Amino acid sequence: MSITKFVKLVTYLTALLTVLTLSATAPATAAPRSTAPAASATPEPAVSVTGTWQPPLSTRGRYIVDSAGNRFRLKAANWDGAQGSWNGSGSIDDPADHHAGQDSHGIPLGLDRVPLPQLMSDFQTLGINSVRLPFSNEMIHTTAPVPDAAVAANPALRGETPLQVYDAVVTALTDAGFAVILNNHTNTSRWCCGIDGNERWNSSQSTGQWADDWVFMARRYAANPRVVGADLYNEVRRDVLDDPNWGLGDAHDWYAAAQLAGDRILTEANPNLLIVVEGINWTGIPVDGFAHDRPTLAPVRTLSHTLVDAHKLVYSAHFYGYTGPHHSGATGIGETSDLRYQDMTRDQLYQVLADQAFYVTTEGKHYTAPVWVSEFGIGAGETGTAARTWFGNITDYFTDHDTDFAYWPLVGWEGHDDWALLRYDGAGHRYGILDGGDWRATAWDHLMNSPGRTGYIAPGTTWRMLATDHGDAVESVRVRAGGDWDSGAYKAVCPDGLRLTGLAHSGGRGLCTDAVAGDLRAAGQDRTVVTDERYVPAGGDWASGYTKLQCPAGQFVIGYSRRGERVSAVLCVPARATPSAAGRTVWFDRSDNRPADAAGDDFAYGAYKGQCAAGEYIAGVAFTTRLGSTPGPAAVLCAPLPS
Repeated sequence: MSITKFVKLVTYLTALLTVLTLSATAPATAAPRSTAPAASATPEPAVSVTGTWQPPLSTRGRYIVDSAGNRFRLKAANWDGAQGSWNGSGSIDDPADHHAGQDSHGIPLGLDRVPLPQLMSDFQTLGINSVRLPFSNEMIHTTAPVPDAAVAANPALRGETPLQVYDAVVTALTDAGFAVILNNHTNTSRWCCGIDGNERWNSSQSTGQWADDWVFMARRYAANPRVVGADLYNEVRRDVLDDPNWGLGDAHDWYAAAQLAGDRILTEANPNLLIVVEGINWTGIPVDGFAHDRPTLAPVRTLSHTLVDAHKLVYSAHFYGYTGPHHSGATGIGETSDLRYQDMTRDQLYQVLADQAFYVTTEGKHYTAPVWVSEFGIGAGETGTAARTWFGNITDYFTDHDTDFAYWPLVGWEGHDDWALLRYDGAGHRYGILDGGDWRATAWDHLMNSPGRTGYIAPGTTWRMLATDHGDAVESVRVRAGGDWDSGAYKAVCPDGLRLTGLAHSGGRGLCTDAVAGDLRAAGQDRTVVTDERYVPAGGDWASGYTKLQCPAGQFVIGYSRRGERVSAVLCVPARATPSAAGRTVWFDRSDNRPADAAGDDFAYGAYKGQCAAGEYIAGVAFTTRLGSTPGPAAVLCAPLPS
């Protein structure tokens, strides 16, 4: 390493251990006291924004819908505090050592100065329909009661633990009609989001413990249907030495950890929850000359999630003006020469937003899902032209793209955090965006009141990727209930309601769909594991010279297994209507062989792929073990769907 690079590295490490902020949440600067009038003792009449939506929520393409299939656009805000507020240095008992001088005591902010009914009324007047509610893993396990002063305006909560206070807040929100998305924000109750011991879901605990806590929280609120989502972890980012990654299969693999936790929540705790997966917030060294990046959702294009319920996945991203696609958000030490979002022209910003996140909302892809911008925000005291222009531009983008969003933060202390939409002084008087004189109101009102798609969203065609890069991808609840069908092999099975429609020649990827036929599988648990050619009919050699694993008559392929690159077995299940026995061979051992419309998109980037047409199903898979040949799938038998 050269002396120059060594000096840069030392500078970087110093920055990490001192003032570097890698992203996302509002700077801890106190704002001047607002001159807005205090709220009257009688709140304004609540606006009916929570409506008549019916839980649970699910997804149809890029949209979130309620149980009736009607669009439910997340118009949300973040009610923080339960994730912790201590900055990590100084006295934890001194408010000055907490973010913006606000000691949350590990519970949602404001309970010391405003009764819950008043808060609910103010939230409704604000116009939001949902709340992202952060918590820390430490909060779950804390047994000491919160100080009486922390709940002074809500004396019924005296003597309660932080988790019990959190329970009361969840109940108040859902009783008031709000949808609640639980958000695991931190491991420890310390302010996020720098080098703070909370960089990854497993920075201060094991992945298993983290997933166990999620199962606990999902079960805890399973009887409350308006608790609608599990936002798995906030702003996964680099620590001093290591980056998180998307798909490498190691202990820092956020893709795999999110898959594990999401499937466990849906199968062990609450099958009704939306599973929110945020992109990677930061990798690399934030020093000019060293690689650094804010990947966000860019990796989803080539490696997307498929959960046991194909209609529960929501992707998430955060955008703040003072950060950038390659800018950490730091000033001084740790700052690079990269553009911040607020330094970009409107066109530049819009292109970056599309590239980093919003391409995911394109219909007809293996990665198609709603994108929820679960954090963005700015201070009421902001005077910078660039920052103000950014706020107008990004809210315009959200308006134009009918975006699901959540503002950060919802509640703060007057004179401390001017980023909050609603700020309260020690006597409970309210200041902020509802009370006049707040420059953010114009953009906020435009965003809140802009027309978007409403009403019934018809089900469309679903495409989902199967990835056995580092282990099983058995995403059928029905198949899981039947036990291990090929012990020792890597196995992949489509979610219930979908069938296998494409395979890669190498790498173990597959593509599932419900195109044309919807759920093709018959009722019951019958299945056939095919490991040889016994079901190939006489005279039916559709891949001469190759080993053919073909389903019995009346069955179709929903899964496959492999040992290394070699095909091990296919999993077949009966169809609800007798499918055709005829078929065509689709070869893909020397090039791609997919429909002209490339439906589902590139589900195995860099590998040859074969795919049946939308009106077909896979009835068999062929491969070879000839010396010098790749033993992965070489052809599939595509047969017409039953009429």
